[in-house]
Amino acid sequence: MNGSTRAVGRLGGWAVRTAALLALLLTAKPPSRLTAQGVLNQFSYENTRLSGIQLDAGILGANQLTGTTIGGVRLDFGRIAPRVRLMLGLSYFKSEFDAEARSRFERALDSIIIDPSGDDTIDVGRISLGDIIGDVDFQYLFPQGHGIMAYVGTGVSIHLRNGSGTAINGTFVEDALDVVTAGLNGTVGFEFNIARAWRFTVEGRGVLSSGLQTASLRTGLMYRLHAGKEREASTK
Repeated sequence: MNGSTRAVGRLGGWAVRTAALLALLLTAKPPSRLTAQGVLNQFSYENTRLSGIQLDAGILGANQLTGTTIGGVRLDFGRIAPRVRLMLGLSYFKSEFDAEARSRFERALDSIIIDPSGDDTIDVGRISLGDIIGDVDFQYLFPQGHGIMAYVGTGVSIHLRNGSGTAINGTFVEDALDVVTAGLNGTVGFEFNIARAWRFTVEGRGVLSSGLQTASLRTGLMYRLHAGKEREASTK
């Protein structure tokens, strides 16, 4: 139990430092020692707790891949500053490499194959890529009134990828696609209050990661827990 508490404390401290940096980047005032210290003093992870649960789904586009759908779950851990909240998420998508990417692969293979007659053709068929994504986001909130909240955010993500296809299974190509890598996230979105405990969300998300850049547009529903509703009301 004590080990878990220490782990949460370390995570919270890292989250606060990162969120503070985000807030400093977002502020429009000229940087100064006084204003920077004032921003830092607003951050605290002592009251961080689960405040909301969100399910979302949408469409995703990526370089080298065909368009596909993506779904996920997000956990709102509340505000670590008056306008900054901490979000943890888990998402998944699976797509196929597009025709251009497969053609480049086939040309590369053709260039190293000895074909005296020159009449051989290479067809690698379908090659798929799945990605399990865990992310941490810090979102700066802009209340719009009338139950509408806008936000922009940034964060980091970890990607567990799995490549598959008849032509690559059991080869070094599959091994190269089966990787764990990190990414940087950017988000912009809106929340609409549709009931006391429910929010409808619309979010655009871009991710830069090793070998793959994605952009998605998602809609979802968030259920605000009792503690989250109390804090939300107290900070408006």
